[in-house]
Amino acid sequence: MEELVIRDADVVDGSGADAYRADVVVDGGRIVSIVKEAAAAGCQRPEARRELDAEGLVLAPGFIDMHAHSDLALLRDPDHSAKAAQGVTLEVIGQDGLSYAPVDDRTLAEVRRAIAGWNGPGDDVDFDWRSVGEYLDRLDAGIAVNAAYLIPQGTVRALAVGWDDREATDAELEHMRRLVAEGMEQGAVGMSSGLTYTPGMYAKDAELTELCRVVASYGGYYCPHHRSYGAGALQAYEEMVELTREADCPLHLAHATMNFGVNKGRAPELLTLLDGALAAGADITLDTYPYTPGCTTLVALLPSWASEGGPDRIMERLADDDTAERIRHHMEEIGSDGSHGVPMEWETIEISGTGDPALAEYVGRTVLESARLRGESPWTVARHLLLADRLAPTILQHVGHEENVRAIMRHRVHTGGSDGILQGAKPHPRAYGTFPHYLGHYVRELGVLSLEECVAHLTSRPAARLRLPDRGLVREGYRADLVLFDPATVAAGSTYESPRVLPTGIPYVLVDGRFVMEDGRRTDVLAGRSVRRAPR
Repeated sequence: MEELVIRDADVVDGSGADAYRADVVVDGGRIVSIVKEAAAAGCQRPEARRELDAEGLVLAPGFIDMHAHSDLALLRDPDHSAKAAQGVTLEVIGQDGLSYAPVDDRTLAEVRRAIAGWNGPGDDVDFDWRSVGEYLDRLDAGIAVNAAYLIPQGTVRALAVGWDDREATDAELEHMRRLVAEGMEQGAVGMSSGLTYTPGMYAKDAELTELCRVVASYGGYYCPHHRSYGAGALQAYEEMVELTREADCPLHLAHATMNFGVNKGRAPELLTLLDGALAAGADITLDTYPYTPGCTTLVALLPSWASEGGPDRIMERLADDDTAERIRHHMEEIGSDGSHGVPMEWETIEISGTGDPALAEYVGRTVLESARLRGESPWTVARHLLLADRLAPTILQHVGHEENVRAIMRHRVHTGGSDGILQGAKPHPRAYGTFPHYLGHYVRELGVLSLEECVAHLTSRPAARLRLPDRGLVREGYRADLVLFDPATVAAGSTYESPRVLPTGIPYVLVDGRFVMEDGRRTDVLAGRSVRRAPR
């Protein structure tokens, strides 16, 4: 007898088709049968050792978070309710060009410092891996939800070239090509870049194109955080489209937003660009989060020249008064590349977390608010925070536009990604709320998307991008990564004031046929594993 029958569920199967009533039978981690309208037809109903009454609940494929920053959280936090409670059954990590494999001892130490604001310093993690394959093996020991990995181009560059702003030599480029090939062979699904973060931002298009050719040869995709989301946003999107066309590599645009005042109402221009490329045969997808503010680290706003050489050199420049004044001038009066070509608007920069608890008074306030309270200039406050917290502060950037968010999420190649940073005293609520916020706010309350269409955005579309042949749909033979939610009550609990509140209306989540959420509570099940690139 099979393990589980989910009885009388309203199945939204991830394809975009209309919902239907069915009994769904799960055994051995897979969906073994689907009996439609069993009760109404009066036919023999399937039986199993356990029966779950799903009356009033929607059964959907588990949600796929196409842009996650859980690289260390998956290892240090077995509970991981931040994602499990949202119905997420697979996260794509290794984002924005910086993560923890492949590395050597030197590069690992540098990367840990560089992205401590994203993932914490990692003092509570045993970094017993160096290669992509070894990191994925660590995940296979058991994690809360599944995870796929992108090779981080910035880390690859740090390992092969260093943190200097210069072109790679032929030998260094060949070294990077080998590193990317090895990572793909070991199971990565593609490559990411952070082209406003050092050292990845120092790569010219020709270098990126060569690496993308390697990725494409293994059936992977390129996921860039491109060079500008502000003054040069459209040109930056066009650059990525052309680069991947030249490399014949699929493109997935990370957190594809149109932010800052210069881009208010300009989402249709981006979508026109993408529609033209798609019509010409390009393979393009994108992800977004359903909120207007962004989230990153305070140090990321510095001009690229100030970040050359890595974290220690940044600290030296900030400590030097003359150099710090040059940094301020570029940020406040010119608009540095780190701040997307837009002169700093300190009233939009809210400190969301610090590594040092002694600096907690700054959290939840904008830099401008703290400056006024202290009788100092905003730059003085920002500089002090960077130095005192050793580059660790995280920020919210209140620079988005609701009309752009809605326009982009409607597009046919859109998928969902939280871009959720789990660090800090007041992280962005998207880390705990992205997927229920789509379903509750944008589907039920606003009707921006139908329920069936939204579920497809969060399930089958990302599964297709990841080339996963047995995930993303409720189908016989598919993996039993499933979520049951109440469409009348599902909602994000997280807010800007209380960002770590779990969602409502998602009582059950299964990973590999095992309950990781049951009756709205996290179980002790660790059914997640690495999801590795499918062979071509």
